[in-house]
Amino acid sequence: MTSAEFSLSTEFKIEGITETSILRYFSTLNAGDFTATAALFAEDGVMHPPFESGIVGRDAIAAFLQQEAQDIKAEPRQGITENLPDNYIQIQVTGKAQTSWCGVNVLWLFILNQQRQILDTHIKLLASRKELLSLRPPNSENI
Repeated sequence: MTSAEFSLSTEFKIEGITETSILRYFSTLNAGDFTATAALFAEDGVMHPPFESGIVGRDAIAAFLQQEAQDIKAEPRQGITENLPDNYIQIQVTGKAQTSWCGVNVLWLFILNQQRQILDTHIKLLASRKELLSLRPPNSENI
């Protein structure tokens, strides 16, 4: 691990979470280093963003983040780690996702393999349908 990598993982804190790959996920995501974020996934890892089907593989995840996550800042607050069979780990993190025009509560659910790579992550918006509809960006047309 380089000193820059160490710095990224140690300066980002989430209550209840010590898993380096999760801390690096949020620090690289917020830094806009989407290639580094995608590298935390297993080769066939899957990201399930809100309103999208699963995005499979590091290259596809990096491309998706580059296109869709430019102005999003994750504000994870706390998490819970649970050991699963076969040395897999499930980590739930709650917090907020902030854009230039709104913020919404979010649940990130990660599954890590034995090598601590992200196998799967589900990103769920914790808002009612009415709240989500009110989160349209300014100047968006009504559909």
